[in-house]
Amino acid sequence: MDKSEFIQIRRFILKLGKMLHKYGSPSFRLEAYLCEVAAYLGVNSSFISTPTSLSIVLWSDRHEDEYNHAARIEPGELDMNSLSLTDELAYQLLKGEISLADADKRLDQIDAMQSPYNKTLTGVAFGTSTSAFAMLMGAGWPEIFWSGVLGVIVYFWTLWSLRSKRVNLMLESVASFTVGFAACTINYYFESGLNIWLIILSSLIILVPGLSLTIGLAELSSRNLVSGTARVMDAIMQLFKLYFGAFIGITLGYQLFGQQELQVADTLPFWVNWMGVLLLSIGLVAIFRTRLKHVPWAVVSTFIAYGASTWSSAYLENGLGAFVGAFALGVFSNLFSRVMNAPSTIVAMHGLIVLVPGSKTYIGLNSFISGQDFIKADHIGQETFLILMSLVAGLIFANIVMPTKKAL
Repeated sequence: MDKSEFIQIRRFILKLGKMLHKYGSPSFRLEAYLCEVAAYLGVNSSFISTPTSLSIVLWSDRHEDEYNHAARIEPGELDMNSLSLTDELAYQLLKGEISLADADKRLDQIDAMQSPYNKTLTGVAFGTSTSAFAMLMGAGWPEIFWSGVLGVIVYFWTLWSLRSKRVNLMLESVASFTVGFAACTINYYFESGLNIWLIILSSLIILVPGLSLTIGLAELSSRNLVSGTARVMDAIMQLFKLYFGAFIGITLGYQLFGQQELQVADTLPFWVNWMGVLLLSIGLVAIFRTRLKHVPWAVVSTFIAYGASTWSSAYLENGLGAFVGAFALGVFSNLFSRVMNAPSTIVAMHGLIVLVPGSKTYIGLNSFISGQDFIKADHIGQETFLILMSLVAGLIFANIVMPTKKAL
């Protein structure tokens, strides 16, 4: 391998690694995938990925050429469209269908692409997803409606955070403060007797880091200790910022409008839960920027995860139903990877949303600090821990039964 070829390969791998990190790939999957690509391109490699950094070491067989790179990178966000396109490009390169120079140019084009869904559709998706989550939490119709309205307000804060670094740093706190105060205002002027905390949780569910907690524990289970620990701690800090922002907003609301009794929402018919699953799966398509050809798989994965978890919960102890749901989801997502030749992460993340216990962690934090339960839930802390462990175990067992075709 001559010097110029090595430089071209290292430039491509470096750009590929940074882009996959940007699109929210878990560390253990990112490192394994980059190792596969490097091996196909004929160089030896070693990678270390954390939520905020990426280190790359490349060398030729006889160590004639060596390259080290370490970069500080902002935590990535899920972008299934760009992830899918990047994976397709790497596959074409490894099959010899495209040259390395053309692949490098194509990476720049993918990186510059905007979301396939415009801002209006994404805003509607935020409102739909937050209302759908309120359905899954057993909220009443008024709570469902106002959760969707406040979910759109959270989206406006998210848009602002993309333009302002200061807002981005305090996004969770200001969004939760706004939602908390707005919920008190709505309860005072428009609709008394609302379950305020349930509305707040549903409105903020897109920002609640339940998925990050699960990915962090999965990284720990795969011995990616630094990345897993960093991701779990980051998720905990996000949870604290969300809770205390809402707590301050509600405190201000109580001072202005008076103390309001916590109301437990009336239980709606069971079919409302399935409607919530459908609306949530559709809303997540725009939020996760899923490609249109993968949308049916993503929607079905959400129903499989929720259906398997709900059915098995009737026969297993609290929290263990998540193991069956995660196992079924893992098998389905790996089947998707084999059939569609795409990363299993694309559909797995949609299904995990209805399984991850981020909301239960938030509820437990509220119960611990305020001593109040805004939904009927016993042993919430124990159940949250069991669900987290069950999710990780279910995905591991699924990879044994139905091995994934791709590292991503």
